Amino acid sequence: MTHVITSLCLRDSGCVEVCPVECITPGKPQEQWPLFYIDPDTCIDCGACVPECPYAAIFPEDEVPSGYTARGGEFINQVGLSGSYTGTDHHGDTVTLATAKQLAKGDTVDLTPDINSNANFYKKGPGYNAR
Repeated sequence: MTHVITSLCLRDSGCVEVCPVECITPGKPQEQWPLFYIDPDTCIDCGACVPECPYAAIFPEDEVPSGYTARGGEFINQVGLSGSYTGTDHHGDTVTLATAKQLAKGDTVDLTPDINSNANFYKKGPGYNAR
């Protein structure tokens, strides 16, 4: 099993630095692949990335919630969303996303499609060249 970075990801990058096997990659181009992705063939399921994520966006694959309930104020980052997010990453660098929307308290979101998105990123296809 592996961990999955869900669409709660706002590209902080702290997860990349703590991964002992360097299996986390930022999606490129960002407009098509807005998250960071975990290579399922390389991930050793150590979980070091989970506490490093300030957005609580990383889950073991079998625990990705189908009914995530927003606390309010967090963002979801998915292709097709037309809102935006601007913040800073782990290093204080500006992160701007044109594929984000802020969630209201009580909004419910299915994060399980992110499992396939992560797998598709690592298949030979659009995301393959981003590695």
